[in-house]
Amino acid sequence: MTFQNESTWEIAAGLTALAALGALVAWLIVRRRPTAEELERQRRQFLVQSGRLVDGMLLDIVEVEAEDGRTLPMLIFSYRIGGVDYECSQDITGLVSIADVRAGFPCSVRYQPGNPQNSIVVAENWTGLRIGLPRLPAFEDPEPIDTSHLRGSHG
Repeated sequence: MTFQNESTWEIAAGLTALAALGALVAWLIVRRRPTAEELERQRRQFLVQSGRLVDGMLLDIVEVEAEDGRTLPMLIFSYRIGGVDYECSQDITGLVSIADVRAGFPCSVRYQPGNPQNSIVVAENWTGLRIGLPRLPAFEDPEPIDTSHLRGSHG
């Protein structure tokens, strides 16, 4: 009688394990996978929350045609970490206007410390773009430069 009881438990445990495995496979098949846009948004959010900042330079902004026919504005930027120069690009569709980007201006770059090529300049709630270069105070009437030492002792 004990043998029959152990066999019943083994069958029940096997059926339970088989049902759990079937449920897992069904969930993996029908679960909603994130879109490419959702994955990119999550990457930007991760870098805003845990990325380190470094100074960079905006090199250019180009428009690239996507596979679906859309034109994507791509921001090309460079930065240096530990003596290594990086040049990266970022799709800025819906994040910032092209008119706000000035090639040749400095910017702030957020990057992942263990993976420095994973970087951004713009996100939904953060921007590394700078409005303009700092302005130094200018004197209205500067004193003339003393050039008497250039004329020599002749006169």
